[in-house]
Amino acid sequence: MDNDARVAEIRRKTSETEIVLNLELDGTGNSQIDIEVPFLSHMLVLLAAHSLCDLRIWARGDTQIDDHHTVEDIGICLGQALKECLGEKRGINRYGSALIPMDEALARVVMDLSGRPYLDFNVPMPMEAVGSFSTELVEEFFRAMANNSGMTIHIDLLKGSNTHHIIEAIFKSFARALSEAIAYEPRIQGVWSSKGRL
Repeated sequence: MDNDARVAEIRRKTSETEIVLNLELDGTGNSQIDIEVPFLSHMLVLLAAHSLCDLRIWARGDTQIDDHHTVEDIGICLGQALKECLGEKRGINRYGSALIPMDEALARVVMDLSGRPYLDFNVPMPMEAVGSFSTELVEEFFRAMANNSGMTIHIDLLKGSNTHHIIEAIFKSFARALSEAIAYEPRIQGVWSSKGRL
């Protein structure tokens, strides 16, 4: 079934995290992010702003151990919300791509809302952490989202030396590619696939 309003609420509670996530694809880029991982919070605000999706997230987790479970589980919930919002994916572009700079950093994201989960993450990180945030968690976040949304995502760093700038360019590129992929193509009545379904 299609979700004509293209909105979803996902609730997830485990022994490691508790998350409530609301996503509206046809928004204006508003966000309310209340999580215990400040750097990821900053990136999620950028994701909402540059995709024009409205995003609300409340999350608590075992960050006294590290941020891994919280970051991964937010990725899981966002992937599930995207999948629910898109329904049968009738009439959407399906593909999206963006090439976005952030000062010296240049990132490219290409995606296909194909129903086939896959992440290719080609991003060497100069630093292991930005503040207290472990940079290896960026890949974990996008992998969780790909696996739970059924997206194929290719993320490539073309240039960059500042780790903060690199990650910011990735999130902005993902957001712009997503905005393109979820947009409607009025000439497509069903799904944009020769097979007739995704």
